Amino acid sequence: MKLTRKKFIGALVGAGVLAGGGVWTLQQTAKGTRIENVSRTIPEGNVLSFRSRPDLKPPAVEIEKRPRGIFARKGDCVFLAPQPKTPGSSGAMILDSEGHLVWFHQPEERRLDNFRVQHYRDEPVLTWWEGRVTNGHGSGEYVLLDRSYREIKRVRAGNGYKGDLHEFLLTPQGTALFTAYHPVRHDLTPAGGSKDALVYDGIAQEVDVESGKVLFEWHSLDHVPVELSYGRPPKNPDDPFDYFHINSIDVDHDGNLLISSRNTWAVYKVDRASGRVLWRLGGKESDFEMGPGTRTAYQHDARRHPDGTITIFDNGGNPPVHRQSRGVVLRLDMQKMRATLVREYVHPGRRILAGAEGNVQMLPTGEAFIGWGYEPFFSGFTGSGDLVFDARLPGQGRSYRTYWHPWEGHPEGRPAVVAKKHADGGITIYASWNGSTAVKRWRVLSGRVPSDLREAGDAPKRGFETAVTLRGGGPYFAIQAVDESGNVLATSGTTRAR
Repeated sequence: MKLTRKKFIGALVGAGVLAGGGVWTLQQTAKGTRIENVSRTIPEGNVLSFRSRPDLKPPAVEIEKRPRGIFARKGDCVFLAPQPKTPGSSGAMILDSEGHLVWFHQPEERRLDNFRVQHYRDEPVLTWWEGRVTNGHGSGEYVLLDRSYREIKRVRAGNGYKGDLHEFLLTPQGTALFTAYHPVRHDLTPAGGSKDALVYDGIAQEVDVESGKVLFEWHSLDHVPVELSYGRPPKNPDDPFDYFHINSIDVDHDGNLLISSRNTWAVYKVDRASGRVLWRLGGKESDFEMGPGTRTAYQHDARRHPDGTITIFDNGGNPPVHRQSRGVVLRLDMQKMRATLVREYVHPGRRILAGAEGNVQMLPTGEAFIGWGYEPFFSGFTGSGDLVFDARLPGQGRSYRTYWHPWEGHPEGRPAVVAKKHADGGITIYASWNGSTAVKRWRVLSGRVPSDLREAGDAPKRGFETAVTLRGGGPYFAIQAVDESGNVLATSGTTRAR
């Protein structure tokens, strides 16, 4: 059966189920083995299920435009964190460049957001925020994992605050920048509210990762007046007014900080020593003349780049201000204090208006990768703005941010295996290894007793879980994970066919 349909479901149990519901079966006829076929299995609705890992229930991601160019490169992966409204379990999710599941982690009770690859002590690490969410704000801490998915560090806010989900940025100096929200009493009459009302103070904090010592702390209420907000204070003064809504922090070329405020529609450059606002980009009192197409509304994820440009995810919605969300690339003329639109990225096939969340990631090769926040999509664009990769979470799924990174995962545990008998005498072996990126083939071992298993053949790895059907052998089985050079990476435990 040929794959002729444009759409296909990514991240599949063994990959390869068409959007139309067909099943792809690969005949395996390698001489000298007893392997009859390698089959790909079907997700249960919008949720994947695995015989070898029944504990994992990730959402089934649909690839709407198969990747081209850099987005088809082997070894690169998508990093996202499906939120609780997404079908299946929420958690941390890695997909390969074809949309197949690589790794899935389901936290117990706590929510997980902002999952990505960063570097700590010159080594790649997985990072995320973990905690509880109330009224769109997080109260929790930040987690670092190594290539083997082992937790190596937890970072917590200092001075009595709790770390918020919106930002966690590791710096080459071994520090972490992150956000926090703190309700305080404040005079809101300039914004049309009560004189003594609750308001959220947006906090940017920097700590030393190793010691936890607070190195820098910035409070929005000390530097940005409440009347610059585009929001309106609640009628009840005891309901906190989120006038600022800090949602990203980045380090500028001179070491000072860029802070994005969703609800003032502005990006602020902040002196890292004094906390003084050096300039404001956008909003009610912009220090820049905003050229055509440069103004943003309810924006997220402001980032400075080596060429001097700034990217912003311009939500434009909730309530709607623009027709659709977009990623924008801006250039700032510091002599004339003018902002110019260099480029914008919009989805060509649908009008996406994300009320919140989202990000723009510029890749070193010049492409752009966009997570559409409250909308279930994530997309890859060429530098000139052509859509060359497009995917979506099922239903109303969402991920706060979505990233594209190279990744090599080497899990510590052993591969998982299950052997199922069939009425016709065949036996299907289901093999998987959560998080491994090095497995190219699965070698099947078979024997009459657990202590004497011998090779019964092998099959290419197909997606997260590979299903291999045998005739005869057993009743005891194990599998070996084999890399591209033919080396055995690990051997599973032994299982009896049932």
